[in-house]
Amino acid sequence: MALAITDATFEEVVLKSDKPVVVDFWAAWCGPCRMVGPVIDEVATEYDGKAIVGKVDVDANQEFAAKYSVRNIPTVLIFQNGEVVGRQVGVAPKKTYTDAIDALL
Repeated sequence: MALAITDATFEEVVLKSDKPVVVDFWAAWCGPCRMVGPVIDEVATEYDGKAIVGKVDVDANQEFAAKYSVRNIPTVLIFQNGEVVGRQVGVAPKKTYTDAIDALL
């Protein structure tokens, strides 16, 4: 299961991580987000211990969505050493996310 990330925990969990981090920016009312959610959860399970995989509910946590110019959801950002190294907007197959993580491991 993906980690719930909030504005309060974002810096510690994402920006200070020594592992690759996948962050799914989503909202409960977003149909495509509901398609991506289970895929992100699968990725979280498969990469447990190797990467951090989490979700940010943009309705409740707008600070970092705004900071990283998340204008459409779902948007999945890939972080390495506190920097954005990848961005996927919209629904994508699981392989898109796993390939991005594998490239950083």
